[in-house]
Amino acid sequence: MRKYRKRPVVVEAYQTEVEMIIPTLEGDHHASPGDYIITGVHGEQYPCKPDIFAKTYELVE
Repeated sequence: MRKYRKRPVVVEAYQTEVEMIIPTLEGDHHASPGDYIITGVHGEQYPCKPDIFAKTYELVE
């Protein structure tokens, strides 16, 4: 089996302060206060827990 690395992609994201329902390509997802809402490369949005976000993304200056 071959191995692959995810290409680096810059995304926009913000941290929400309220509970919300995010319509995603896979259906509606619940976002809790403190979760990040990420906008993908095609304009799609999805929530991400803060600990996963910190391990996956770094700030672009």
